[in-house]
Amino acid sequence: MSRKPLTVLAASAATLLTLSACSAANANEDRENRAGEPTASQDTAAEREFWTPEPGTDWQWQLIGTVDTSVDVPVYDIDGFDNAAAVVDSLHSEGRKVICYISVGSWEDWRPDAGDFPDSVIGNPLDEWEGEQWLDIRQLDTLRPLMAARFDMCADKGFDAIEPDNMDGYINNPGFPLTKEDQIAYNLMISELAHERGLSVGLKNGVDMVPELVDAFDFAVNEECAYYRECGKVSPFIEAGKAVFHVEYEMTTEEFCPVTQPLGFSSLQKNWDLDAWRATC
Repeated sequence: MSRKPLTVLAASAATLLTLSACSAANANEDRENRAGEPTASQDTAAEREFWTPEPGTDWQWQLIGTVDTSVDVPVYDIDGFDNAAAVVDSLHSEGRKVICYISVGSWEDWRPDAGDFPDSVIGNPLDEWEGEQWLDIRQLDTLRPLMAARFDMCADKGFDAIEPDNMDGYINNPGFPLTKEDQIAYNLMISELAHERGLSVGLKNGVDMVPELVDAFDFAVNEECAYYRECGKVSPFIEAGKAVFHVEYEMTTEEFCPVTQPLGFSSLQKNWDLDAWRATC
């Protein structure tokens, strides 16, 4: 879920960066990129190698407040809208990789592009997350350019990867009759959009789709697999040499580390707000 608690009014500190064009030809090319279709000058995703963090890679996840850049880890996961390129540059200067948090499965009323989403794709509210509503992820043609624009923003700011949130609407109450097959098709589109822009991409939660999606994603981000006793379902990422960035909220490190450390997960204990605080195994 997107970590915007009821008690926090999230305000966007960054607006979408758009590519400017000096000619009609360049403008047309920009529109094609925004639609998620690479131009002839772009390499295909299949021809590229993407950053693939190894199992056990330490990380920090902070989505609320000014990013604390002092945590001595090689990977940071931060909000894509709320952080400027200068934050990414600062982390890069310390040798860190930086992941861009973007919700791909929910409409968020505080985001600067909220008005670009038609009513037809906006469904039921997310439980306990004020201002968020599920998206009808069956409408690929509508959502593709919207997500492409968000990923363009991440690329423009210099991020290395995408953490796409809310990729499991079909098991919730989205207000649409979504199926697992619908979700897999949408998640594959998300992977393609990221890779077209040279960005790595993680599978967020969605443990029952791991067999179908492990090859299409470069790492996993998982919440509470120890709490729900389903960490084994995420292990195919480890077997493929890809990190599982894992968080627990309701369990202590003493409780979950004996479960996740032998599996090779990169485990943290975090507050629900996802502020700077963290505890490690």
